[in-house]
Amino acid sequence: MSNSQDYVYMARAIQLAKRGHYTTHPNPRVGCVIVHDGEIVGEGFHVRAGEGHAEVNALAQAGDKVKGADVYVTLEPCSHHGHTPPCSQALIDAGVKRVVSAMEDPNPQVAGNGTKMLNDAGIETETGVMQAEAEALNPGYLKRMRTGKPFVRTKIAMSLDGRTAMASGESKWITSVDARLDVQRLRASSDAILTGIDTVLADDPSLNVRLDDLPEDVPSDVPQPLRVIMDSHLRMSDNAKMLSLDGKTMVFTTSGDKKLAEKLESKGAGVVKVQKDNGHVDLAVVLEQLAQQEINEVLIEAGSILNGALLQAGLIDELIIYVAPKLMGDNAKGLFHLPALEKMSQAIDLNITDIRSVGKDFRITASVG
Repeated sequence: MSNSQDYVYMARAIQLAKRGHYTTHPNPRVGCVIVHDGEIVGEGFHVRAGEGHAEVNALAQAGDKVKGADVYVTLEPCSHHGHTPPCSQALIDAGVKRVVSAMEDPNPQVAGNGTKMLNDAGIETETGVMQAEAEALNPGYLKRMRTGKPFVRTKIAMSLDGRTAMASGESKWITSVDARLDVQRLRASSDAILTGIDTVLADDPSLNVRLDDLPEDVPSDVPQPLRVIMDSHLRMSDNAKMLSLDGKTMVFTTSGDKKLAEKLESKGAGVVKVQKDNGHVDLAVVLEQLAQQEINEVLIEAGSILNGALLQAGLIDELIIYVAPKLMGDNAKGLFHLPALEKMSQAIDLNITDIRSVGKDFRITASVG
């Protein structure tokens, strides 16, 4: 049975897990606190894949004080051998008395097995303390394990009258420097950035994390996200700027033109042919393939057509909308290209989860549905 102190220590474990926010891919962000006789004797968090898990790092700090201790961990301790040995066995070997997990790990390789190992060894366990807060740490990992698709958020900058570019296509800059720097934080926390070929041809974007512009709380060695291009007819140039930058680029197409594919591949891009959906790349298939590559979180930075297609297909989980205090007029371009909606019952409902100021702009976070 949980008590008030359980929530205090789990809250600390969640704080620790957040410190690995930008670096744990493809693993989940996990924090751990070890308590003996009411005193925190060990803390740890998972930093990056291949390195010690949160429990192992906390055990190392606790040392001899771990025997008979209570352990608080934001995700069920693992029970399988991956890059590191199972944490459940490490806790058993250390002689802990009780393990409180915020939630069960949906990874089929774990999924209750870690808790069972602990119970079989005579260790008391409890699951579900601050589960909602723990789930918020890992939206991508949890969705990938539960559905076989990554968590998808789209980032859009718009004027107060809902426009994303002038009729000519000019869009630099709608938002302030502060908002654009905030986008670097979004990119750094994403495993992949996805856009359409029209955006690539029009803007020749970098789609990378500008390391020199990162806030102080983001590690300077954050990995570059995978750049993902939707290019049904394989129109991308092998001279595209992104192909000369650090990080990997993957182009999804329906074209079978081997010569064009080979030109892109010679510049380091991966070219993947997928099935068609209404003459275009099947977006759902692309997301499934990204999940198979252990991509947890995808950031969409695209125009109204691709954003509209993703939204209409029910493939967007979250919208991050930066709103600038300016008006751009009736002829400017809108956020989403969607079929005409004639009745209010056809409107797409959003759930606003956060609104805050970023410089002179506002950032709205909303989930779909």
